[in-house]
Amino acid sequence: MATVRRFEDLVMFKRARELTKAVYVSLTNCRDNGFRDQIQRASVSIVSNIAEGFESGTKSEFLNYLYIAKASAGEVRAQLYIAFDIGYLNIETFKHLNMSAEECSRLIASFIKKLKSGGMSGMQFKRETQRDLAGEMMRDAGYVRLPNGQVVEKKD
Repeated sequence: MATVRRFEDLVMFKRARELTKAVYVSLTNCRDNGFRDQIQRASVSIVSNIAEGFESGTKSEFLNYLYIAKASAGEVRAQLYIAFDIGYLNIETFKHLNMSAEECSRLIASFIKKLKSGGMSGMQFKRETQRDLAGEMMRDAGYVRLPNGQVVEKKD
């Protein structure tokens, strides 16, 4: 499995982004500003927490943000039921958005499970490997660098 280098490459981010757009489009004409604002903020929270967690640098922080993103997906689902019950959404739109929110929850849960079982610690703990070519050449030629920085011929 290839290493993901950008949060934009994560399937869960892509699906959460699609959900957010669909929520905004579906409730454009909703005149209940408080309700519309709340469900939109909850959907944005899913996307934002995935991105923020990915960029946080540590596995434990990433997991924390993913749990928040998953909770926000649950909040969106709860609000979708309310939107349907009070007539803000028709059944087709409700089903589509709810299915999308459930997919986001499943993808996040699956990623959490894999992240918890993996050995990755996060970019903060990734060791940069850099070859010391000059040092290798000196050793090959029979020289060593002393702790004080002085280069001397290695004695056999």
